[in-house]
Amino acid sequence: MDKLKGLNTSLAVTAAVCASTALLTYAICNLRSRDEEQSQRSATAAKRASERTVKDKSQVQEGKPKGTLLNDLSLQEIYLWEVEHLGAHFKSEFTGMNKMKNQSAYSEYTSEPSSPVAISTGDGSDYNKLISNHEVIIADIKQKPAAGGGVNRTRAYVRAGPRKHLHFNPSGVTAAIVTCGGLCPGLNNVIRELTNTLIHLYGAKKVLGIRGGYAGFYTDAWQPIELTPEIVNNIHHEGGTFLGSSRGGFDIDKTVAFLKKHKINQLYVIGGDGTHRGAFRIHEECMKLKMNVGVCGIPKTIDNDVDHIDRSFGFSSAVQAAQSAIRTAKTEASCNLPNGIGIVKLMGRSAGFVAVHAAMSSGDVDLCLVPEIPIVLEGEKGCLPFLQRRVKEQGFAVVVVAEGAGEELLGESTETDASGNKKLPAIGEFLKSKINEFFKKNDPQGATVKYVDPSYIIRSCPANAADSLYCMQLAQNAVHGLMAGYTGFSVGLCNNRMVLLPIPYLVETSPRHMDAHGRTWERVLSITRQPNTAKPMKPGEVVSYAPMLR
Repeated sequence: MDKLKGLNTSLAVTAAVCASTALLTYAICNLRSRDEEQSQRSATAAKRASERTVKDKSQVQEGKPKGTLLNDLSLQEIYLWEVEHLGAHFKSEFTGMNKMKNQSAYSEYTSEPSSPVAISTGDGSDYNKLISNHEVIIADIKQKPAAGGGVNRTRAYVRAGPRKHLHFNPSGVTAAIVTCGGLCPGLNNVIRELTNTLIHLYGAKKVLGIRGGYAGFYTDAWQPIELTPEIVNNIHHEGGTFLGSSRGGFDIDKTVAFLKKHKINQLYVIGGDGTHRGAFRIHEECMKLKMNVGVCGIPKTIDNDVDHIDRSFGFSSAVQAAQSAIRTAKTEASCNLPNGIGIVKLMGRSAGFVAVHAAMSSGDVDLCLVPEIPIVLEGEKGCLPFLQRRVKEQGFAVVVVAEGAGEELLGESTETDASGNKKLPAIGEFLKSKINEFFKKNDPQGATVKYVDPSYIIRSCPANAADSLYCMQLAQNAVHGLMAGYTGFSVGLCNNRMVLLPIPYLVETSPRHMDAHGRTWERVLSITRQPNTAKPMKPGEVVSYAPMLR
């Protein structure tokens, strides 16, 4: 019996050794096989890389770019948004070459210290880059093969920047600058950079600042200010507008009379789409009266709702300034028991760009409501039951609402302000009331709701670094455009390049709206996890928005 047990044990040990040997052999073979496959893949990749290098060198030698040619993708038709040129109506006043004057406004003074004399440092220096004719920026940078063997078409914009030839003789230029509409971070930056570019870069004769918007062209109490680099030197550190602003007040006859009286031949108008429509009327009247006057608009809207451009100046500053209000709302909501809820109302009459970008950059927002997305209060997709669930999960909630949201609940106002903008219903107070009612009905503890409206604080803040840089680019390229003889245009950033846009095309589809079915709103939903109440797209509906905002 003992011998049998010993035999069984020996057999078991032998079987275990055999099994271990087999497993080890399999593992070694498998490892060798994987090493061989990896070596083969590496050799194949190296061969392909070598072939690609040879192909790339061959293509470069032939004047072609590196990469693979896509035979099913091409751009057959490009349509330029042309900008009117004064040279088609008037003889050029300047025959020399365009150079940077590099003038100093502080070298000498007349008998009056307030009147600096611009002293040139020489004949000036050459620009590193001069923009040529038909140098354009393609609008639709995203391309795919045309369906059904069709044709790929896109529009293109005139690229902004200094030109080789000028229309105006800079030494004879008297320019005027006016700011219209509501306040926005960056207005003083634009005024400052327009003044500096006109005087330092081109040596303009005089720059006038029109006080109080369009009404400043004829209001005796608001006399124009002569702007110099010394006067505007530090205004960019302050919010608001150094020139003052107002809504409405447009009078074409009185405005043109002012231009004639003061011999203005360049007009820079800073404002939104309504202000731009006024600027184009001035341009048309000047052409009608055969006045050699260039008119340029610079888009200003804190709501970021001027179409076609990547963004408007002040938008980045507004999103940044809104963070403080959101943090305040979160602190109030999380510290006030029970069921604390903080509501922040932000700008956005017809577009929710400030609200959604502030919500995404904050990361503290539980519910974001904008004009483009209908508000549903109760039911399966209701925002009130959603808030109740969120409060139960974390003890509090933060809501961001754009000022123009909720018209489907409150109705559309028929009243308008001096600029023609419709007056908006009090969506913030309405939400606070509805949240209190809902919690009182569905939770014995009720809710503690705090409402924060930082709108005017945000509008009046100075520009941040990103907007300051953008304002400089806008101002410089506006001056380059008018000096070259372009008129009836606005300047903006498209596909991260500065361009000149004909005003009628710019305002035709303004104010623009956020795409309710685009990636921006999709990102908001991924952060807040709120119900999506966007209306379904209609069959065949096509939506086009600026690249940054899709």
